Amino acid sequence: MLYKKQGFPEESELVMCTVSNIQYHSVFADLDEYGRQGMIHISEISPGRIRNIRDYVKEGKKIVCKVLRVNSERGHIDLSLRRVNEAQRKNKVNELKQEQKAEVIIEHIAKALKKKPEEIYQEISANILKSYDRLFPCFMDIVEGTASLEKLGVEKKLADMIEEAVKERIKRQEVEIEGSFKIVSFSSNGLEDIKKSFKKIENPSIALRYDGGGSYHIIVIAKDYKIAEKELKLAVDSVTKDFSKNAEFAFARIEK
Repeated sequence: MLYKKQGFPEESELVMCTVSNIQYHSVFADLDEYGRQGMIHISEISPGRIRNIRDYVKEGKKIVCKVLRVNSERGHIDLSLRRVNEAQRKNKVNELKQEQKAEVIIEHIAKALKKKPEEIYQEISANILKSYDRLFPCFMDIVEGTASLEKLGVEKKLADMIEEAVKERIKRQEVEIEGSFKIVSFSSNGLEDIKKSFKKIENPSIALRYDGGGSYHIIVIAKDYKIAEKELKLAVDSVTKDFSKNAEFAFARIEK
């Protein structure tokens, strides 16, 4: 990767590592983002008794570790493999995959300009990394229309080329959450009341459909889960208020 961090990692930081050397009571791993080496004691490989470290790690294997301790004077970095849960591991892997996607765009621009990717990366990262920790979040803001490379200090011609490539190759991120309403109204205008209630919550990010038997399906689409959850809560609260009386009402999340 072109992306490299300077200095030492912070304690509790999650880092991508490559296993380089396995010994009887410890494992040495290269921190891919820092160009440094850390050590994992056998007690930090996995919970419980370990008979053979090689049952858990192999030389050359990519692993996500948590930084336990850093001694910058001695250059020592203590790592833990067992203290990283599956969600944390997936998030870290996804973060680096996104950055690799951004770097592919840089390689594409470098080829068009007949320059080395490292040269282009250094030229733009000097400006971008003042405001972002990585390239990909900046590129996502370009897709969303909230960032400009030229305003960040990148030369206009190069900025225009990169932004055009970013918009072609990176699509707007979206997440989707779902739920189900069960509504049985005892009102003589029950169906009309339900239509009016749903009309109030309809917007471009919300889709509703009738599944039969008084069940209604709701899908919320947004650029991240925080926004989606907020939209869903507002919708559920609105419908709940409308049918708190003179109706049987229930809502349930649908987990994928």
